[in-house]
Amino acid sequence: MPTLFLSPSTQDWNMYVTGSGSEEYNMNLLADALVPYLNSNGIRYRRNDPDGTAADAIRLGNAGSYDLYLALHSNAAPEGHYGEERGIIAFYYPGSVQGQRAAELIAEELRTVYPLPDLVSTRPTTALGEVRQPRAPAVLVEIGYHDNYADATWLEDNRGIIAQALARALTRYFGLPFIYPIDPVTGTVNVRNGTLNLRSYPSPNGTVIANLPNGAAVTVYGEWQGWYVVHYQNLVGYAAAAYIDLP
Repeated sequence: MPTLFLSPSTQDWNMYVTGSGSEEYNMNLLADALVPYLNSNGIRYRRNDPDGTAADAIRLGNAGSYDLYLALHSNAAPEGHYGEERGIIAFYYPGSVQGQRAAELIAEELRTVYPLPDLVSTRPTTALGEVRQPRAPAVLVEIGYHDNYADATWLEDNRGIIAQALARALTRYFGLPFIYPIDPVTGTVNVRNGTLNLRSYPSPNGTVIANLPNGAAVTVYGEWQGWYVVHYQNLVGYAAAAYIDLP
């Protein structure tokens, strides 16, 4: 299953014009809203340390093996134009085919929820460390301008919608069906003979990740066309719903 390194902003000094808090605070709330979608769609993830720096996040991301590095930020207009700018920019490293692809998918999905879709764009850059330095394909998305009152309030009022748009982009990037979150529930594997296959995709053709023994306790995070998204020990995958009993 795909693995994401999730890096919400660590900029606790960049304050929102609305007075709601810092960029770090608001981006971590957005990351919190994204997590249920990651779980329900079988996307494994690790988050950065909110007490660290961007450099710490990059080092942590490069210490593991991730399929995508996603940094969540909000923007600020340059000096002399405070509060005048609006829009969303998904940055990627020039020459990174997968980074550009992820950025374009994120921009496409965010255009469906941002009130000014023509102001959602992608842009190559070598200036941002969280785009330039990760070993994995990387996207840093600036979601609105926190010094613009309309953008800041839009973000504060629509975290769930924004998180869903990001999740839809991620499932498209990883080639997975989009699955709405459910309240996690513990189920029990119920097979008469043998074991239950845990697969990388909700299909009999999906690669078998593991074999779940009869009676195994699993956590179910989502359902799609007769398949459950299952977390079992340190594994995540899809299992046939017919062979898992729920309370």
